[in-house]
This record gives sequence, structure tokens and C-alpha cells, in this order.
Amino acid sequence: MRRRMKWAVLAVLGLTAATACTSADETAPQQSAPPTNSSPGRPSANPSSPVTSPISPATTPPPPSTPAAHPVSLQALMAKKYNGGDLRVGRVLARNAAYTRYFVTYRSGALRISGIMNLPTTPGPHPALVLNHGYIDPAIYTNGRGLMREQDYLARRGYVVLHTDYRNHAQSSDDPRSELDLRLGYTEDVINAVHALRTSQSVDPERIGLLGRSMGGGITYNVLVAQPGLVKAGVVFAPVSSDAVDNFNRWTREDTQVSNAILRTYGEPARNPAFWRNLSAINFFGRVTEPLLIHHGASDSTCPIAWSRETLAALKSAGKDATMYTYPGEEHAFGPAWPTSMARTVSFLKRHGL
Repeated sequence: MRRRMKWAVLAVLGLTAATACTSADETAPQQSAPPTNSSPGRPSANPSSPVTSPISPATTPPPPSTPAAHPVSLQALMAKKYNGGDLRVGRVLARNAAYTRYFVTYRSGALRISGIMNLPTTPGPHPALVLNHGYIDPAIYTNGRGLMREQDYLARRGYVVLHTDYRNHAQSSDDPRSELDLRLGYTEDVINAVHALRTSQSVDPERIGLLGRSMGGGITYNVLVAQPGLVKAGVVFAPVSSDAVDNFNRWTREDTQVSNAILRTYGEPARNPAFWRNLSAINFFGRVTEPLLIHHGASDSTCPIAWSRETLAALKSAGKDATMYTYPGEEHAFGPAWPTSMARTVSFLKRHGL
């Protein structure tokens, strides 16, 4: 996979290698708590203190320092400053009685990300959803591709829908490090999409949510742990694992050019567990503040349903508001049960203020 990016991964490696998918099921894996900061103590200012000589600033021990987060980690996304904005509404792509479909772009760091926006014809401001699509080879991906049913369904129910293309997709800017950075840039693009939506007069900035499918479900998990409080709620369909090692082993290892570049740079999961742990949202679910709804087909042969059961159990163990519906006989893409899943989605969103 990733034909468009293989050469870029290998080129970047040359610069860096030298330095280096109705019921809730609950069994909880171990999770790690986020680090806390402590404040250094100060000398007493009590006049009755027997200490008569002040400590010279030159000899005052420095406060304890917090190690800098690895640049390819969820902690780095937690600490990052986001500049999402400059939402440009371009040409009309389609129009019907319920909504108008526009080509849009917005800012994400130093990049410009393309997408589509469905804007309801009813008076606003409206609640809004950022839609995070699953994996489609960037070499064949086109603007707004993926989640087409969801884009239409949600816009007809009064939501502004911003479907992001992610970096290296459609008319978005290129990022040659994307694969070597384990696609964490996609999470950054989604966070910036939320910030960009907040600048639109058509959107209620306090009523924005996320909906992700497959890989986009994993991106949704990342956003919820990296930037708690950013949105009102999240919904995922047939999501990938919340453990980065599962996803790497299932898909990336088979592409030896890309996987070898990644492993030479960061090491095997067994040899560098801290790096891989810090890529995995499941280890940071204690940070989540938003309710989450999971939909997963029991016959999904792409993203095993066990992954979502493990994610649900970990969220429940952390005391989070998480619900999962399973759909007997449904595969990865959802067929007969799709209308039911979408009705449940809208009910969930409205229940949580969206």
C-alpha cells in the first residue's frame, strides 16, 4: 500500500536513521495514567524562622524538568499548539433542497488541507461534524471520497458536515514524513478541522462532534485523548484497534519497504515498548472527557470486533461514558443494518447536545 509515499518514507529515513471494526462487553486491559507536574517548594518567608541568610539565586537548585515528548507520540499531540482556521469555502460541487456541497480548504500547521463541506439550507448556526474517512490509497483518492452515505444523511438532518481529505490526499498539501510518522499528522489535520469549523458563521462553535470509520475511528480515538474538551461527542464505525501495535502488525508489516523504514527508525515493539505504547490511545483513555459511541459488525473480517470490545472495556474501566452496538452478520462496510446504526448515531448526538 501507500505507493505514493514509499519513496518519501525511504528518503526521510536516510535523514533520520543515523539518529536513530447491541451489547457492551467489558474486560479491561491495563492502562497508564498521564504524567502530572509538581511544583517545587519555596523557602519559608516567616520572620520568626531561624534562617537568616537568603539562598542566592545562583545557588538555588533548578526545578525538576519534564522530559520532552517524543515528536512522534500522542504526548506530542497533547502539547502541540494548533492553528486550524482560514476556512475557505470554494466552488459549489452539488446542490439540492436540503444542503449545498462545497469544496473547502483550511490551515493545518504549515499545510493546507482540502475537503468538502455540506451546508444545510435551513437557518443556522448549525451543529457540525468532522468526518474522518477510512484508509483509501492516496494514489486513487479523490476529494470527499469515503463516508458518502454519512455525508448526505447527516446534512439532511441539519448538520454542517466537514469531510477532511487529510494531508497527501486529493488537493491537500504533501507531507513526505507522513508514513514514517505513523500518520499522526492525520490526527493533527482533524484537530485543526474542528478549529477551522469554529470560525464559520454557519456553525455553533460549542456543538461540534466527530465521526470516524475504520482508520478514521482510530484517528477519532487519538483526537479524544490528545485534546479532551475539543468536541462534544464521538462516534466510530468498524474502528481499527486503539493499540498501535495491532494496526502495525495487521497492515503495515506486509509492506516491507515502509515497515522496515519504521522499524529501523523506532525499533520493534518488543524492543522499544515505550515508543509504541505512546502511540496507542488505549493507554491514555483516562484523559477522555467526551461520550463515545462504537458501532461494529460481528462478521467484520477487516477490523476484528475483539478490538472494539477491548477498547470499550478499557474506556469503562477508566470510568468513561462509552456505548457499543454490535451487528450480527454485518461486515466491515455495513449493509442492512446501516440505517439502524445511523438512526442510533443521530439519537446519541442529540442526547449529548449535538
